[in-house]
Amino acid sequence: MNKKMIAALLTLSLSVTALTACGGGQSGTASSDTASAASAGTSGTATDESSADASENTAAADSTGAGESTSGGSLAEGQYTICISQYAEHGSLDNCREGFMEGLAEEGFVEGQNLTVEFQNAQADSGMGSQIASKFVSENPDLICAIATPSALSCYNAARDTDIPVIYTAVTDPESAELVDSSKMPVGNVTGTSDKLPVDAQLELIRSILPEAKKIGIMYTTSEANSLATIEEYKEKAPDYGFEIVEMGISTSADIPLAADNLLSKVDCLSNLTDNTVVQGLPTILAKASEARIPVFGSEIEQVKIGCLAAAGIDYVELGKKTGQMAARILKGEASASEMPYETFEDYNTYFNQAVADNLGIGVDSSILADAEIFTEISAE
Repeated sequence: MNKKMIAALLTLSLSVTALTACGGGQSGTASSDTASAASAGTSGTATDESSADASENTAAADSTGAGESTSGGSLAEGQYTICISQYAEHGSLDNCREGFMEGLAEEGFVEGQNLTVEFQNAQADSGMGSQIASKFVSENPDLICAIATPSALSCYNAARDTDIPVIYTAVTDPESAELVDSSKMPVGNVTGTSDKLPVDAQLELIRSILPEAKKIGIMYTTSEANSLATIEEYKEKAPDYGFEIVEMGISTSADIPLAADNLLSKVDCLSNLTDNTVVQGLPTILAKASEARIPVFGSEIEQVKIGCLAAAGIDYVELGKKTGQMAARILKGEASASEMPYETFEDYNTYFNQAVADNLGIGVDSSILADAEIFTEISAE
């Protein structure tokens, strides 16, 4: 056998060995393998790249909760995928989400076990909220949870032509948001819970702490349906407690500093709503109010912790739990969202910040705070 023949046989043998090592029993052309390697952007054999891709895909599914869905988003029998859209990042909405997950867990739906969760925050941007809703619908999950009125509207509108149930929480007035009809029943495959404020209790609390006050200032976002409904209730009920409401509408968070200066010059105190844009700008309002020595009343516990004087408000963790329990019934097939009336959380608590009262020189009769949860310091947001 001559040298050329030996060289040819050796070359053929090495080529077969290389193909066996790289192919791993997989089918495909050399050009497709090359394209895969180029798209991966990493060095190594095809087997190494496949392992890396598998690890990355697993990590991505774990971090986003998107996963590969089939038949209504279920990954497999007994496995569920839900998406959560939260309109803004602040204490009350964060507490809602925490409670929602607790409510689901109490009913047997535990993230990382039989539940995959994808969460997105719109950062108080309605356009981003609509994009998030469309993305979620395209993933066909078992259920979408929307936290706050703008997210509820975006998710409902995006999912209305599908069979994906939408459950909302922290929606002050589902009727004015047109999520229910005149009989208070769902307008589609959508239901949830309302965080309607205890306005009478709040006005009574303000009157008890500030017996001489006459004017209450309220800042709100003109595009938030929940705020518009609550403002009207305040204006209707305020005269019964000897108050006049001075309102100040804003469009964006950039309006808050000037609006706060204007409002603080006209009133004896401020009462804050669950308005998402205003709540995000609350530190600015509190700083200006402190300088003007004007007390600010909050609408829930987190606002009092960071510097509001007091609040009569609901427990948003408990509100979220109730929503999670409703979602569990839908996931179990026990009820359809379209047949479930929305629920309102009736119980409320009183919160008071003694450090704020001391800073403002406000003395409060202990009998007024007999049932209140009292904080002795002002915490960072």
